[in-house]
Amino acid sequence: MRYTVGVSDMQVCSCPGDVIVTHALGSCIGIAIHDAEAQVGGILHYMLPAAKVDPHKAEKNPCMFGDTGIPLLFKTAYSMGATKENLRVVMAGGAQVFAKKDFFDIGKRNIVVARKMFWKNNVMIAAEEVAGHIPRTLYLEVGGGRAYFTSHGQRVDL
Repeated sequence: MRYTVGVSDMQVCSCPGDVIVTHALGSCIGIAIHDAEAQVGGILHYMLPAAKVDPHKAEKNPCMFGDTGIPLLFKTAYSMGATKENLRVVMAGGAQVFAKKDFFDIGKRNIVVARKMFWKNNVMIAAEEVAGHIPRTLYLEVGGGRAYFTSHGQRVDL
């Protein structure tokens, strides 16, 4: 089965034949996690770094924000049998997609919040493709755990 993760959304599954994809990661971040032993994988597509800008929206949709969506992604994977020790984590997105400097620097702030949360929780990022000026589409094959992104017709394994 193929699952598409929208903006401010996530999907976690445990069927080896499943593929999870999230499109158009500009300043947004896509986090893919995979536990090969438990055969559990998931992707989160978050839009903004911190829930404090709108606690009401964060309560309704924690996947909109990095600081609430990342813990939810991990907790959901753990509830399906994944363990922290076995998780492989990859990250993509956080680009500055507009020609002019983004006053709010959302992409950069999205990258920082993820790295900070992972560092504080002793989680290593196995691979990342972040920043720059290109949009990316992130894929995760749940069975083998292969993660890759595409952009402008190019495919790159993570």
